[in-house]
Amino acid sequence: MSNMLKQEEMETLRELIKDVDTAMLTTVTEEGLVSRPMKTQEIEFDGDLWFFTKKATNKYEEILHDQDVNVTYAGKSYVSVRGRAEIIEDLGKKKELWSKANEKIMQTSYDDPNVILIKVKAEAAEYWETGNFTKKIAFFYKRMTGQSSKSTDINETVELNK
Repeated sequence: MSNMLKQEEMETLRELIKDVDTAMLTTVTEEGLVSRPMKTQEIEFDGDLWFFTKKATNKYEEILHDQDVNVTYAGKSYVSVRGRAEIIEDLGKKKELWSKANEKIMQTSYDDPNVILIKVKAEAAEYWETGNFTKKIAFFYKRMTGQSSKSTDINETVELNK
């Protein structure tokens, strides 16, 4: 994949998720998959997604055990990002991303040792743009009539890390 194409794909994903404040972060547990809402910390998507949490949470333990995660966004379009999560405790990065809203929600400050960042390095993403009404109608019609709906191409998949 060329760097130009990769840059275009990043820009498409950035555009699709920029106005969606809350994402669903899915982690792997011994019982299966678990999803929970999380506030994305950086609007400018560059291949990494950032979230604040505390060490005293299940998601912290789950990521220490298995770094494979999925992050989904639902807004004007739908985006599903597959990636690898990393726990970041860098005080400078926490200060850079911290806001008054975080302080209110988490009831602490960025320099609290219990506060950590989850960095998700995107590996691939799939998205469905809701703006193409004709494709959606064709897709649902083909589904209802038992025809193959693959030819309607209402979603796109991009590999970001290859």
